Order: sequence, then structure tokens, then C-alpha cells
Amino acid sequence: MPLVERSIKMVLATILSIVIADYLGLHFATSSGIIALLSILDTRQSSLQIAKNRLIAFVIAFLIAIVTFSILGYDILAFSIYLMLTIPLLYWKNLESGLVPITVLVTHLMLEKSVSLSIVTNEFVLFLVGTSLALLLNSYMTTNDHKIQKYHSLIEKELKAHLFLLEERLLLKHQDDLMDNVKLLENLLEDALALVYRESANQLFQQTDYQIHYFEMRRRQCHLLREMVKISQNIWESQRETVLLAHFIHETASQLSEKNSAKTLIDDIHLLLETYRQRELPKTRSEFENRAQLFKLLQTLEDFIREKTEFYQRYNP
Repeated sequence: MPLVERSIKMVLATILSIVIADYLGLHFATSSGIIALLSILDTRQSSLQIAKNRLIAFVIAFLIAIVTFSILGYDILAFSIYLMLTIPLLYWKNLESGLVPITVLVTHLMLEKSVSLSIVTNEFVLFLVGTSLALLLNSYMTTNDHKIQKYHSLIEKELKAHLFLLEERLLLKHQDDLMDNVKLLENLLEDALALVYRESANQLFQQTDYQIHYFEMRRRQCHLLREMVKISQNIWESQRETVLLAHFIHETASQLSEKNSAKTLIDDIHLLLETYRQRELPKTRSEFENRAQLFKLLQTLEDFIREKTEFYQRYNP
């Protein structure tokens, strides 16, 4: 969530909660605003989960508080016993997010020196108003669809560029370090994945994992690209097989897009493998080692292409 949006939501939730609590005639109305302030989170799902956890924490904490204060009174000793019982229990149940705001409400029982139904109801309504306002305001989230599509275009463009550089290395035998470029692409993919995971967490009823699966697929392809770059560093012989593979990498880069199934590339790679098998056997150790690296590179490239074909089949059966 952008900082400006988060700030506006926090201010509105806090002020509106206090105004509504005051209008309802609740005591300690400002506490409702504090609860609302603490309930504005980055995603709809996280806000909903926190609200659920705090509701359970409210019930547990107030049951402990009512029993403790009824037996021991409303002094610091009773409050200490309440904390000693509540803190480990909430942490044990993974409800620690409710500890601070609910304990603030519990202190009102001490100030009022009462655990009557009216006082407890007052605290519950304070909690309800603050939490509800936060959930209401967090139901609106700015969409990141445009930014995600920009990542689509940028990552595909970068993948193509890296494949063309790999082709160039095989043909021209230059020694430029391509690993730094691959690292930049990996960082770009991590940023894209962070965004789509956050966007997914904002979908309560119509969740789709398409974007997550798409960028995960591209990340796996990027790892395979890194492997291909490493292999290419061991290919120096100018053989016919090297030229054929370089041309195939060029074709792979040219066809790289979100909508392309890449099925024809799988067929082409099998033809290229058959061509390799029919070629004359290497005559020197150097040629043999070079041919072995070419086979390894071709197999890794096949894995690279299969990542896309499997993704395409998943969403276009």
C-alpha cells in the first residue's frame, strides 16, 4: 500500500472511529480510534485475519480479566496476574497481535473498578467500531494491474535481450560477463513477485494465481538462463553445431511472449538434436569437450522452453 494511501486511511479510520464512539455515548472513545489505527494493514486479507485474531483475543483476555479482577480487585497486583496469564496464552495461540489493543481496553475495567455487563459491553463496542472502520476503509485498495503489466513487458524484453546476447557470445566468442545482467533480471523478477503476491493478498473472493504462476515460471527460466550463460563460457570451438544452436537461441528469443505456447520450439529442438546425432563425430579432445558443452546447453535450453509450454498448457488446456 502506498504511504499516502496508508496515511489517509489511518487518519480517517482514527477520527471516524472516535466520532462514532463519542456519538454512541461510549466511554474512552479515543481507544476506538487507536484500535482502528492499529488495524490498517497492507492488504485486505491481513486486515481481515488481524480482526479475527483480535476478536478471539478479546474474548480470552476479558474472561481472564473479569475472573482476576473479581477475585483480586483492581490494583497493580491483579493487573500483573492478568498479564502473566494472558501474554503466554495469546502467544501460544498465535494471537499476540491482539495483546496491546485489548490490554488497553482491559485497563478501562481497572479505571472504572467494575466488570459489570455495561462496562464490558462498552469495551466490546469500542473494539467493534474501531475494527469495523478499519476493515471498511481497507476494503478499498488501489489496483496495481498497470504496474504488473509493465513488469510483464519489461521482463519479457529483458529475457529476449539476454538470449540475443547469449547467441552473440556463441557466434562471436566474446568474453563479456553476462552474469551481472542476469542478476539484474533476477532482482527485477523478485520485485515483480513481491508485487503480485501482495496483489493476490488483496483479493478476498476472486483469487487467481495466474500472475504468481507466470512470474514464478519466468523466475525459473531466469535460473536456467543463468545456467546457460555459465555453460556458454566453456564453448570456444567454432563448429557447425555451435552456429545451429546460436540460430535456435535467436529463434527462441524472437518467439518469447506471454501468449506464445512455444510448442513449435519443442518440435524444432528435437530436430536439432537429431541433426547433432547425424553430424560427424568429434576428432579431437577439444572438439569432443566442445560438443559435450553444446549438448548440455541444448538440454538446458529445452528445459527453458518446457517451462513455458507447461505454463501455457495449464491455462490453455
